[in-house]
Amino acid sequence: MTDTSALDQLDAEQLRELAARLMTEMRVKQAMIDKLTHEMATLKRLKFAATSEAYAGEQQQLLFETIDIDLATLSAEIETLTSTAPGQREPQQPKRAPLPAALPRREIRHEPESTTCSCGCQLKRIGEDIAEKLDYQPGVFTVERHVRGKWVCHQCQTLVQAPVAPHVIDKGIPTAGLLAQVLVAKYADHLPLYRQEDIFERAGLAIPGSTLAQWVGSCGVQLQPLVDALRQELLAQPVLHADETPVAMLKPGNGKTHRAYLWSYCSTAFNPMKAVIFDFADSRAGRHADHFLGNWRGALVCDDYSGYKALFKLGVTEAGCMAHARRKFHELWANHSSQIAGEALKLFGALYDVERQVQGLDANQRREIRQHQGRPIADALYTWLLAQRERVPDGSATARAINYSLGRWGALTRYLDDSNVPIDNNWAENQIRPIAIGRKNWLFAGSLRAGQRAAAVMSLIHSARLNGHDVYAYLKDILERLPSQPASRITELLPHHWKIAQ
Repeated sequence: MTDTSALDQLDAEQLRELAARLMTEMRVKQAMIDKLTHEMATLKRLKFAATSEAYAGEQQQLLFETIDIDLATLSAEIETLTSTAPGQREPQQPKRAPLPAALPRREIRHEPESTTCSCGCQLKRIGEDIAEKLDYQPGVFTVERHVRGKWVCHQCQTLVQAPVAPHVIDKGIPTAGLLAQVLVAKYADHLPLYRQEDIFERAGLAIPGSTLAQWVGSCGVQLQPLVDALRQELLAQPVLHADETPVAMLKPGNGKTHRAYLWSYCSTAFNPMKAVIFDFADSRAGRHADHFLGNWRGALVCDDYSGYKALFKLGVTEAGCMAHARRKFHELWANHSSQIAGEALKLFGALYDVERQVQGLDANQRREIRQHQGRPIADALYTWLLAQRERVPDGSATARAINYSLGRWGALTRYLDDSNVPIDNNWAENQIRPIAIGRKNWLFAGSLRAGQRAAAVMSLIHSARLNGHDVYAYLKDILERLPSQPASRITELLPHHWKIAQ
């Protein structure tokens, strides 16, 4: 309730209920503010304490850059929880140095749609407000001069001026194009912020690394609702891939690293909805997959990692990865020229020949060909595996390879009966593979927050790639539209729905 005059219309019982609700909301907000403030204080101590000397050279720069981004993220979250009370002065912002006069400028004028006053008189222009924002195109800085003319009616003293366009970083100098460049360079091109600082300096403007960190942190907060919406749509799909890969995360205080994990969940190649979500967690425990998937109960394509087993007991359908089974025989063939492995690879190859035929076909055609051509090959492979298992000694590498396939045969052949299930998990592994290139450059963190932010931004970037978009153009466009996009239409900005604004 924002209209205080309406309080007079409430009786005593309604006033008590309102007071109780407001006090509960206040306690919840204050608890969150206290938590975030404590986390911010911890990060500041980490940044300025003498123990930071345990990190050396590039590792220290990466850690400090991550802490700066975390601090900016925390500040943005606290600001959303603490609105300025009526009559209270907003905190004074530090004075910003003017942008270099030598940079080329592009003037953008904002004028009222009509210069006729509501009283019927003609408005007279009396001045203008100018705001300069720093833009970036690869290798070139330019300045956007936003000129907002001031128009006044001398008859009724009405002042008219075009409204300030909303921006991701309110009252900041970067345009959406510059912010998109920083995010793409960091999370797609694997360039840490201190390297980007050097690149920008060569292009004509030195932007402090701490400023870049603040921009990344603010963008992470603004983009999170979009990632949450993408997760909801992904969990509406009947079949998903899942995979995980280790990443090194710095442990504050001792200069050592801790093994964290980046979990990947994505739609299948058969699904017209192309999306991938990365979920950063501090371990490989199966509870992280359970937490991400929640009440989802579709078919999950994954390897034989034990962390997924609890999901199958809860009703998730297990779909195995034929590539993992084949890989074990390929290792035997490559390392020992095993004759049994060679025969197995021929049968696996025949199964994949069938899969190449069904690429691009609809679900019914895919199932029919799999049943008529793939099923007999799978049955022959199963019979052959049983026969070979009796011939090889227990504990041998060949026995382990055969046991892997026989022990998961139902999951491995699930795809033959469900045309929406792929034969293997290679699609998900291919989404994670580019991450391995950059993880040394972006995943050094003093907290989980940095990893979770990286995972969120990379989810949007790689989903945009899956849908064939230019990731820079995609991020630039959604960062321009996001501040004014109604929450009810947030899904329009998801990569598989996105159409560039005209």
